[in-house]
Amino acid sequence: MNTQRSHELFVHAQNIIPGGVNSPVRACRNVHAEPLFIAEARGSHLRTVDGEDFIDFLGSWGPMLVGHANPGVSEAICRAALRGTSYGAPCEDEVRLAEKVCEALPSVEMVRMVNSGTEATMSALRLARGVTGRNKMIKFIGGYHGHGDAFLASAGSGVATFSIPGTPGVPASTVADTLLAPYNDLEAVKALFEAWPDEIAALFVEPVAGNMGLMLPQPGFLQGLRELCTKYGALLVFDEVITGFRLSYGGAQERFGIMPDLTTFGKIIGGGLPVGAYGGKAEIMRHIAPEGEVYQAGTLSGNPLAMAAGLATLNILKDADYAGLESRVHNFVVELEQILKAKGVPVQIPHIASLFTVYFTDAPLLDFASVQTTDQTLFESFYKQMREQGIFMAPSAFEANMLSFAHGDEDFARALEAATHVKF
Repeated sequence: MNTQRSHELFVHAQNIIPGGVNSPVRACRNVHAEPLFIAEARGSHLRTVDGEDFIDFLGSWGPMLVGHANPGVSEAICRAALRGTSYGAPCEDEVRLAEKVCEALPSVEMVRMVNSGTEATMSALRLARGVTGRNKMIKFIGGYHGHGDAFLASAGSGVATFSIPGTPGVPASTVADTLLAPYNDLEAVKALFEAWPDEIAALFVEPVAGNMGLMLPQPGFLQGLRELCTKYGALLVFDEVITGFRLSYGGAQERFGIMPDLTTFGKIIGGGLPVGAYGGKAEIMRHIAPEGEVYQAGTLSGNPLAMAAGLATLNILKDADYAGLESRVHNFVVELEQILKAKGVPVQIPHIASLFTVYFTDAPLLDFASVQTTDQTLFESFYKQMREQGIFMAPSAFEANMLSFAHGDEDFARALEAATHVKF
């Protein structure tokens, strides 16, 4: 496989961009590889600057649920661009997109647009603290809610990939009010509430964790969180940056039947453009300026390009066959697991909707600690051999792969064929 131009660009980029990339995991250091530079993308495929074709199992880390360069989305962006790329003033599409989000998510009555998932979680935390008058928050070990200072206490994903100790650059005082519990451990959460019964403003959770690899909630876990938050007067915040509009059109909260107080969004609601949002009950959201006293602002929030892309994407997803996609992904994952197990390696592939992660271990996986015991050497070998055969997957064992409605039977068959040639 030809990677010469990607190599040349990466060498040059390292002189002018820290690490040669604009987001750390892209550097592929965890798998001792160099990144591939992409020239274009269509449907379920990527083409590199070297002209090599790849089936994309990553989907830009989540946003591309309707596929790359979807005609409806691309046309909407082009039409919006001809009308101007930023106004610094309200536009009709931001109202229409907000309506779509509120209609889709059971718990969301009002929504505020921002520019990234990180902005959404930072803003939701400030709102929760402002509404409750409390300072502490609970997050789960290995859970990633963006790179806001308060959330970088035992974050998973890229921080785990690089084994960065603690939170360099973040004062200890900033994370002093961040309380930690293992994912899927209700008793640990209960103990935190009992220790600080009147001080916890919010509990943040990925309803299905996507940044310690894919981690499914145990039966009763999410309901237990809802009950504890209600009992102690804390806000339950679902981080649906990954799961929103992916687990179902109504997100994880619709799928699991849990009503959070606040929800954060990103990725899919921008159709591939930079976007984020947070929303929830009107009585909470009305505390945001200019209606309320909790300040949050952004020059490019509600950007007309992102709003147009998000609207077009949600219009497509509204009538999409989620059950059909989940069935195809399930069948693919089951067969992939069988192929790998036949090679004599310990492996399991948890999956839900269009998400999956390949873990090389036989041990039960319940939280981030158990994920860290998986065999990284086997994962690196698997990743490299699949990439060499044209399958573009997450370059970290602590990330989820994310498929799309653009993936067809031929894509799955090609990936399974590649897996049969993997040697350990």
